[in-house]
Amino acid sequence: MRTVSRAGFALLLCSLLAAHASAAAPKTPATPVYNFSPVNQYNLQVSASFWNPIVRYVSSKSGVRLNLKLGRTSADTTSYVLAKEVDFAFTNHLFSPERAKMGWTVFGRRNAEPVRAQIVVPADSPVRRLAELANSTVVFPGPEALIAYKVTYAQLLRQGVPVTVAFGGNMDAAFTQMFSGRAKAAGANSQLVANYGGREDKRFRVLWSSAPFNDLALMASPRVPADQVRAVAAAFLNMHKDPEGRRILENASELIHAPELLSFVAASDADYAAYRSFYQAAPAELR
Repeated sequence: MRTVSRAGFALLLCSLLAAHASAAAPKTPATPVYNFSPVNQYNLQVSASFWNPIVRYVSSKSGVRLNLKLGRTSADTTSYVLAKEVDFAFTNHLFSPERAKMGWTVFGRRNAEPVRAQIVVPADSPVRRLAELANSTVVFPGPEALIAYKVTYAQLLRQGVPVTVAFGGNMDAAFTQMFSGRAKAAGANSQLVANYGGREDKRFRVLWSSAPFNDLALMASPRVPADQVRAVAAAFLNMHKDPEGRRILENASELIHAPELLSFVAASDADYAAYRSFYQAAPAELR
């Protein structure tokens, strides 16, 4: 039989005790990472450039780890929310009666002016009335775009103007299709019409404009603990008061050619009554 020296036995005993202590020690829970998905209002490059610095700042200031989760299109991004793969969102896609049951809460919005749904054509287009779009192609960002698609297409349906619907995937792509001549008009969001015109030096004619809607909402899933939501909300809402946060917001505003410095302000579900009113009167196929 092999003998073990006293020194060897002592070393073996220490190893066994250390292994036991390690196994018995309570595991430190991993810091959760929460996915944040903003609706794709711009092309992917601009969307990522706009949101990544903001998400990093909010994560740092709140102590809550956020991860930017963007889909290829706005519909893809919203599908993540509906599949419960997302914990925070910047969206207006959750105000239908069915989706309201998911229990998401509004805690903020951008300080931008209210937006309007618009049906637009290039400034040099001969089209001046909605009726002139009959039997032509009209492009929209995507089927989930409440302002730019659902509200504008509902207006075309109400006025009895039959059109071929095309989707670009985001607002930038929709405008590109319109200006290239592949579509005669576009359903749009007034804020993004102004932003795109400034970035790309393009001019539009507005054929129709809706009543105002508040800008998209910052929202939290009911899965996120209340203290984590409060920390994230505070970081967003105080961002413009902090020199570092203000610099990030200035860069973001310049990137999209916003008319004034963007920041985030407190909001609640009551600020989105216009969205719920739309769904109450919308054609069944758009609810």
